[in-house]
Amino acid sequence: MNNNVLIGYKQRDNFVDRLTGTTKLIGLIALSVIGMTSFDTRFLLVLTVCSLALFRVSGIKFHEVSFILGFITVFSVLNLIAVYIFGPKYGVHLYGSEHVIWQGIGPYNLTWKQLFYEFNLFLKYIFTVPLALIFLMTTNPSEFSSSLNRIGISYRISYAVSLALRYIPDVQNDYRQISRAQQARGNEISKKGKLTHRVKVAGQILLPLIFTSLDRIETISQAMELRRFGKLKKRTWYAARPMKRNDFLALIVIALVVLVGIYLFKVNGGRFYNPFK
Repeated sequence: MNNNVLIGYKQRDNFVDRLTGTTKLIGLIALSVIGMTSFDTRFLLVLTVCSLALFRVSGIKFHEVSFILGFITVFSVLNLIAVYIFGPKYGVHLYGSEHVIWQGIGPYNLTWKQLFYEFNLFLKYIFTVPLALIFLMTTNPSEFSSSLNRIGISYRISYAVSLALRYIPDVQNDYRQISRAQQARGNEISKKGKLTHRVKVAGQILLPLIFTSLDRIETISQAMELRRFGKLKKRTWYAARPMKRNDFLALIVIALVVLVGIYLFKVNGGRFYNPFK
């Protein structure tokens, strides 16, 4: 991973960055829920294209998220393999017939229906990951917490969310510093070292990282107690942005997308689109 790159908020001057945190949170939740619920391939393809286009418009560079994308890709592939291992005929059960591509051993036949089902799962991974990265990397934690409080969420919960978002770059920075200390002691964790050794050293980094995190949490909690945080029912916010025209337009588009997804449930007679009828 590039040592100069941290996954966290970075100010950018574009349409996505200028939306309030509330709008981006509603969009992330609403689109993720309707996308994960639907198995209409046409709808998922549109969501995927829109998600990737929005990711490009957001100004996030690929090298900034290459490490986490690679990490997520590996686990997504493992999940798809596990779905096939534990349910090799689940797609056949869903779509009502079996078209064998390759004859395997026992129930492990490769069928078009199973491939189609897992392709839909793959689309879900593709469209949700960019949305989550956009939210994480274009949302100012302080502005986002004030937006949550303005729509009725307790400022204690809002502030906790703000701290969580602020804490992500700090954890990455701690990991980088501890890993450099390990490398200075001769523990090779770069690509030059063996994979098994790198995994072992990474495990050794985890324990100091946990203690560092706990120490920071204790410091923050003590500072908040000294300032009598949570005593009053309301608080003011330094960073607060009102919702503007672009926010309302974005929310209208999100609502339309969700309504289209719900309408497709009625058209398909359920959550699944079956092109094999």
